[in-house]
Amino acid sequence: MGKKPKIKELLVESACAHSPTKKSACNTQTPGATTGGCAFEGAQISLFPYADAVHLVHGPITCLGASWETRATPTSYSGRDFTQMGFTTDISTNDVVFGGEDKLRDAIAYIMQHYAPEAILVYATCVTALIGDDIDAVCRQAQNTYGIPMVPVHAPGFVGSKNLGSRLGGEAVLASLVGTREPEKTTPFDINLIGEYNVTGDMWQYTPLLEELGIRVLATLSGDGRIADIRTAHRARLNVIVCAKSLISLTRKMQEQYGIPFISLSFYGKRDTSNGLLALAEALGDKDLCERTRILVTREEAWLDEKLAPYRRLFQGKKAILNTGGNKSWSIASALQDLGVEVVATSVRKATEDDKEKARQYLGENGVLMTNPGTEQAQIIDRTGAHLLLAGGRSLYTAIKKRIAFIDVNQEKKKSYGGYKGLLNLAEDVKNALENPVFTIVAKEAPWEK
Repeated sequence: MGKKPKIKELLVESACAHSPTKKSACNTQTPGATTGGCAFEGAQISLFPYADAVHLVHGPITCLGASWETRATPTSYSGRDFTQMGFTTDISTNDVVFGGEDKLRDAIAYIMQHYAPEAILVYATCVTALIGDDIDAVCRQAQNTYGIPMVPVHAPGFVGSKNLGSRLGGEAVLASLVGTREPEKTTPFDINLIGEYNVTGDMWQYTPLLEELGIRVLATLSGDGRIADIRTAHRARLNVIVCAKSLISLTRKMQEQYGIPFISLSFYGKRDTSNGLLALAEALGDKDLCERTRILVTREEAWLDEKLAPYRRLFQGKKAILNTGGNKSWSIASALQDLGVEVVATSVRKATEDDKEKARQYLGENGVLMTNPGTEQAQIIDRTGAHLLLAGGRSLYTAIKKRIAFIDVNQEKKKSYGGYKGLLNLAEDVKNALENPVFTIVAKEAPWEK
């Protein structure tokens, strides 16, 4: 079990091109930052898809209620899916006074007796961090007693933003799981997928292509992942950061400790999926693999272009505004452009500096990078004559007021937009939204009001 992570070390990241040049450190705590998602939520988002581990929230019941089942992260795990269950120590006023460590020990004993998971991840929260509960000591004792990994996750909400919490989740995995088990076999094309949470099954859109190429996913962090696999992740030949850069600290440290290089890819849209597959093959350094990948990409693109032809005719001249967060500010913009839709604006309010650069690259000089989308998006709809708004559920009312089509693309969405087949799903949703008469009817005056 590794040492407790130091927040200051995570705020400056040498592997991030923007960190050394900024006046303030990456993800520095600012007043009100946690209102957009706290560090505890970020850590849970990063680790929650491990379905064979129990995620025990050491804190008040409200922390559990506000965090679990936040994303549709399906799993093929054949056993009991613990992501569908909530576990908490339910810290009360008495525990604040007398300490909650005994309650944590009892909770772990109960879980082991009734559920027998592959690991228990114990999350510190604001209350238990403030009263000084030593979850490291409790986890160390429990691990010796029960013989399975007990992982302390030090990401209480008050330390910073959701993005920082994701990094802290990665630190916990690196300290307590990675390198604690050897794989039964290795191959020259073993990779880890880092930052892939399999939201709505995104990962399953492209992993069959990797399997066809002979590339084996040794471990994921953490979509459809297994604790036993992440323990062997130190034997991978390559770490692949999928879209998001919040876990770049983890990949940099794995490169330093285990010599594993890393690359960053996106599997949204035709261009990025094709470029990602080719870049992955090139990074693995095998000429035959590169040639097989080029053949596969040519085949998949030809199939996709044939399927998309009728959609592209329908989308000619259509303009869209994108109001989402993080890497989706540019990855979904790329996918929309592959469909022939012009993206006139995207939100970068929750984006990293790297995300902002990519958004500018995809949208061009005339595209608007919205820093305050709540007030900007309505004005941009009027100015550009946009036909479509893609955002979270709260922006639906803007679309209704402006009588333009709307698609929910945040984590509440039900379909995957990843990979080649996911682009077809997006095309169908865009078509249905544009042809849905409700958006032109809903804001009209009633006949008796005319």
